[in-house]
Amino acid sequence: MNLWKDIPVGPDVPQIVNAVVEIPKGTRNKYEYDKENEAFAVDRVLYSPMHYPAEYGIIPKTLWDDGDPMDIMVVMREATFPGCIIETRVIGLMKMIDGDESDDKVLGVPVNDPTFKDVHNIYDVPEAFLDEVAHFFTEYKRLQEKPTKVLGWENAEKAFEAIKHSIDLYNSIK
Repeated sequence: MNLWKDIPVGPDVPQIVNAVVEIPKGTRNKYEYDKENEAFAVDRVLYSPMHYPAEYGIIPKTLWDDGDPMDIMVVMREATFPGCIIETRVIGLMKMIDGDESDDKVLGVPVNDPTFKDVHNIYDVPEAFLDEVAHFFTEYKRLQEKPTKVLGWENAEKAFEAIKHSIDLYNSIK
């Protein structure tokens, strides 16, 4: 089964999507789903002494401007594992440039965790957490001398627009 092409985008797109975890929170290993081999591979180990602050992965049946599936981060209390599918309520979007390409990332929370039942937009997330995530993505490639720039956070409506755009891009290549 191809986790990018065979899993549905989600049960209530764009508000609720499926996130396919590539990288569990708390790790320095950067796993990436190899779409051709339909398996996970270690892309690299982070050079910096940092770890991913949230579950990190892709939204199935999407494509972003950088040619990869749409990235998604899911705020979780516990780490999961590569290949885990999380039904995710979309709450915001982190605008980002990686190298010279747009590499925006959707932010969401698990639908089935009562801890996050009142989280529906970026404004419901502690600013300190958003600062940690932005700091991570600003610094995590610095020792590789690869520039990244976080441009800021957008609300859920902007994230919905980005998801619709990513679905349109995916459908244009089929």
